[in-house]
Amino acid sequence: MIQLIDFYADWCGPCQIMKPAFEELKKEYEGRVEFKTDDVEVAGTEAEKFGVMSIPTFVILKDDQEVDRRIGAMPKDELKRWIDSHLN
Repeated sequence: MIQLIDFYADWCGPCQIMKPAFEELKKEYEGRVEFKTDDVEVAGTEAEKFGVMSIPTFVILKDDQEVDRRIGAMPKDELKRWIDSHLN
């Protein structure tokens, strides 16, 4: 199973724009993708570990190793296609 981490902050406008799409896809991919959110204000060490410099940053892990990342807000369909490209 792959893991998708969303690095965000409550004060970040683009992060808040992505929140509904992230939550909808979390339900859609239940059992196939593990969705995780990390508030960079709270989980700064995790963001530092991944070298997150901008938010939102989305990181895909396979076997606890980073395989891809995207930075910035995107349409839900684009996020879905990106996730799908790592499920095949």
